[in-house]
Amino acid sequence: MSSNFKPDIDPDISTDRCCDGTTGCEWDGTLRNVVTEPIYIQKVYDATLVNLQALSTVNNVRFTPNLPEGARVLRILDIKCRRFFNPSNIDDPRNFSIKPETILSGGEFVRKENGDFVEVVGPDGFKSQKLIYADTSECDENGRGTPVFGTQRVKLSGNVIVELKLLLLNSRDRRITFTVTANVPIATVQAPIVLTNFFELCIPSIHDSAFFPRFAEFCNVNCETRLGTNSISRDIDICPETGQIRIDLIIALCITCEKKIIVPVQLCVLSTGFPELSPEISPICSSFPTLFPRQIDEDSEEDSDCRRPKFKLGAEKFEDEQEEE
Repeated sequence: MSSNFKPDIDPDISTDRCCDGTTGCEWDGTLRNVVTEPIYIQKVYDATLVNLQALSTVNNVRFTPNLPEGARVLRILDIKCRRFFNPSNIDDPRNFSIKPETILSGGEFVRKENGDFVEVVGPDGFKSQKLIYADTSECDENGRGTPVFGTQRVKLSGNVIVELKLLLLNSRDRRITFTVTANVPIATVQAPIVLTNFFELCIPSIHDSAFFPRFAEFCNVNCETRLGTNSISRDIDICPETGQIRIDLIIALCITCEKKIIVPVQLCVLSTGFPELSPEISPICSSFPTLFPRQIDEDSEEDSDCRRPKFKLGAEKFEDEQEEE
């Protein structure tokens, strides 16, 4: 058989495990097709960012799989740590959880008759924002915001996944790489790790607005880990009969939390048009329904009195399509 033999590979079959997103937005690079669009969104009025850190020491953690018979650890090539999450059960107590709790001073969260907080839907699609009320009369006249102070407690619970890439010397005196993992509990829901911090935020006028300002907070966490004493001989215990491996670890939890004061606003933004995706047309159907209402834009054939003007830039003015015709 020729050494230059190459198997036939279908060009439509990709071996790349990664992908790129498709937005459906295109722009020809000119301002002639730029128009103004009104949008109704949430605006950030004030925000603060807080970084917190915590340490957790875990001992005698069982890693799997067991080491090959007669192997010993020469070196740790890499250590990785990530949060555990079970997509089949969002209420799994092992899921790593960050729960911030905030108490305000100088303002208060709006409540219902039964004492529950009034929560509204945020950009994440969940009811993750609370309404804030404060006496802003002192700062309303000069058009400035009113400060409110907060005390936050962040509760951490759940598990992390630790993965170690080891360099082993096996029973045949050959060096091999070997990966072991463990699902490590950090804290339980009943006894979480609690971190405290303080912050100040500015809220706009309450009395001359149609909306109460909203308070939003969200956190994210990374974990970093190392051996308890950075010594293989002291921190790694290997059973010579079974190859079972147990390790002492120190896990650092690195937390970022952000608090925001959000107000609903209307904005006029510059737009190059609406997204258009290219579907894979089935040969059976001759047409398909639309997903969004038909937009009245510069390409409409409606009466010109209902047209929107083109975007103006300084002294330049782009004429309406009707005038160009």
